[in-house]
Amino acid sequence: MASLVGDRGRRERPRENPLMVDKVYTRKGDDGTTQLLFAGKSRVPKSSLRVSAYGEMDEAVAALGVARAEAGVTEEQEIADLLLRLERELFVLNAELATSPEDADRLTPAVTLVTGEMVSALEADIDGLTGRFEQPKDFIVPGNTRLGASLDLAARVVRRGERAIDALAREETVRPEARRYVNRLADLVWVMARFAEREHQQPRPRSDRQ
Repeated sequence: MASLVGDRGRRERPRENPLMVDKVYTRKGDDGTTQLLFAGKSRVPKSSLRVSAYGEMDEAVAALGVARAEAGVTEEQEIADLLLRLERELFVLNAELATSPEDADRLTPAVTLVTGEMVSALEADIDGLTGRFEQPKDFIVPGNTRLGASLDLAARVVRRGERAIDALAREETVRPEARRYVNRLADLVWVMARFAEREHQQPRPRSDRQ
């Protein structure tokens, strides 16, 4: 275990943590390349499928953060707490996506590697929430509440990330647990949006403009 003792008793970050950086800019990416975790000096194009996949999921983290901020405003603490857990879990997913398959043996379950237990937890969250409100019978028109709209947008961002991961999986190895996690995550965030709007009437969508 790395030493955490620093000057004047301050705690320092473990040196071996590949997710930590010492400086915001490095100038190394000016040529359009970036470095994967555990990759040493080898670099990949920023437009590669792998970088696109974890980039999309990084955007999903931000979208969940917007929803969490809105949950704080509306005092939906249960949703805010769940969103914080999901944001943290996406760092686990992104660490896995940002690692080349040949370095996968260096990943740690539930820290930098998605586990089956993480997927099962999402399914339990979905089942727990859906049992607490009446399921909508129509297509959903987003925007009944700010929190619901934020969650709807976040769910779509996760779906976009899922498509990027699917594209990556057709060219490189992506573990089934990671793919299942993202699929269930999108479902859960959609359910959370419906839960957030449970006390607000849903307008029926119309095909006309009246």
